[in-house]
Amino acid sequence: MSFSDLFARGVALIGGAAIHMRRLTDGSPTPAWGSAPSIPAGRPQGSIPTLKMPSAKGWEPGHTPIAAPGLKVNAFAAGLDHPRWIEVLPNGDVLVAESSSLDRPPRSVFDYAMITTMRRAAAMGVSANRITLLRDQDGDGVAETREVFLKDQSQPFGMALLGDTFYVGNTDGVVAFAYTAGASSITAPGRKLVTFKPAGHWTRSLLKSPDGRKLYAGVGSLTNIAEQGMAVEEGRAAIYELDLESGRARIFASGLRNAVGLAWEPTTGVLWTVVNERDGLGDETPPDYLTSVRDGGFYGWPYCYWGQTVDDRVPQDPAMVAKAITPDYALGGHTASLGLCWVPAGTLPGFPEGMAIGQHGSWNRSKLSGYKLVFIPFANGRPAGSPVDILSGFLSADEKEAYGRPVGVTLGHDRRSLLMADDVGYVIWRVTGA
Repeated sequence: MSFSDLFARGVALIGGAAIHMRRLTDGSPTPAWGSAPSIPAGRPQGSIPTLKMPSAKGWEPGHTPIAAPGLKVNAFAAGLDHPRWIEVLPNGDVLVAESSSLDRPPRSVFDYAMITTMRRAAAMGVSANRITLLRDQDGDGVAETREVFLKDQSQPFGMALLGDTFYVGNTDGVVAFAYTAGASSITAPGRKLVTFKPAGHWTRSLLKSPDGRKLYAGVGSLTNIAEQGMAVEEGRAAIYELDLESGRARIFASGLRNAVGLAWEPTTGVLWTVVNERDGLGDETPPDYLTSVRDGGFYGWPYCYWGQTVDDRVPQDPAMVAKAITPDYALGGHTASLGLCWVPAGTLPGFPEGMAIGQHGSWNRSKLSGYKLVFIPFANGRPAGSPVDILSGFLSADEKEAYGRPVGVTLGHDRRSLLMADDVGYVIWRVTGA
């Protein structure tokens, strides 16, 4: 989310003792999780927002996240510069988008406090603006070689390879590059296919259609609740569909404040996404969510949330509220669920089919949430059970420091592992059976 979101809401509460997060695997349900979550009423308009975030610490030698029983984790590659998203090529090469929120001067005393907090947490700064190629030549689960695959991009994030064309989701649009199989770098200029408005929610995830004819891209809102008006939000808070043959782009679904990870559920062929919801209504209100995405569907932002729960802070449009679709599965308030990957049954021992979700972690609630790689089991094309931790342990015991923050997740080339980008840990983690 953009810092202007908080700027518009007043004074922040900074610091304070961290409160222990309940593990999702201990059988204790959290209020805003699942298909039928209990969502507290929003705080009255004008409430003071909370700004609370652990300092970025990174990982000491030999220190790793905690893997679920029956699993193990190792560093596939370390020393990266804010690794965000991962694309595995057909030959096993692993591409990593390295990018970050951009630093900027503060606009007020409150803004100064907020930016100071974000800098301390390594949540903003100078973006590397590159894609790095990692190669594990001997198949031992650790990359031996590293090369700059593509440089001088504009906050690159999503990636997709279709035939001899490599696509990059930059913050200002989708760019196509000629690609030669096995190449370790691209130096030829690209061709922009569609332009997006930069700033605000800057990430641009990409997902190719199963038939390879289309690309889907997530484009987030500029602001929290359209407090600068709807004109600046035009073309935002949406998932785009790009027809590669005709070059035409259209909004596939809208009212999605910040849809990031995208994945196909293979038995139904339905598109799913994870969405970061609005701020300023409370710790669990509203929850971030995982949802199927309907062609032409509207999901409520900014007028309402979790179906047709009206946000009174927003000038209303009853017709838009009436058409708002209720999401499928709540992921907890402000977990910053970003990464999304379909996991076939048998990929990890003991895990059925389902979705793996990288939760970047909260910075705007009194009790920290997220900071995990979680798994949602599926059955018959739908979520079918409680979330389970795949990786945890990204926070110090007192939760004042973050060793890392999960982002993108994808299947390894062997289809028996997961690779996960750790933003402030500067690592790509590899999860396999123990």
